[in-house]
Amino acid sequence: MEPLQHKTEENSTIVKHGEKGRSPFKPTGAFIGASWFALLAGVVGYCIGLWNADMQLNEKGYYFTILLFGLFAVISVQKSVRDRAEGLAVTDLYYGLSWFATIAAMILLTIGLWNADLARSEKGFYAMAFCLSMFSAIAVQKNTRDAKMFEDKEL
Repeated sequence: MEPLQHKTEENSTIVKHGEKGRSPFKPTGAFIGASWFALLAGVVGYCIGLWNADMQLNEKGYYFTILLFGLFAVISVQKSVRDRAEGLAVTDLYYGLSWFATIAAMILLTIGLWNADLARSEKGFYAMAFCLSMFSAIAVQKNTRDAKMFEDKEL
């Protein structure tokens, strides 16, 4: 695979003959749409599952809070990792807390599901909806940041 520093005619982003070139690093509309769809499917599915679940309100609150905590944590990890990669200042404390919060959310969900009086299929549903939500939140954050970067350069 050819390094990005060695541009060839095929992967060059230089505008030719008045055509507007597209950067290979700019997210496509399809990927942005798929990321948002996955995020909504994961979060809405998880919440519908909680709404219809036969559990006490405090249990529902626990699982909902874990979802919100996890979403915030993975977005924070994505941002701090990206900031460091781009040379922006990120304190070790914030970076470590972001990772700790992400891992804590996953562990708390695992412990909660392990000890819950739910069918295995329900436990699997919540775990998969949670994982889909976490991964897609990272993708949405990445796309949002990439799109903003290209928007700022075009101004």
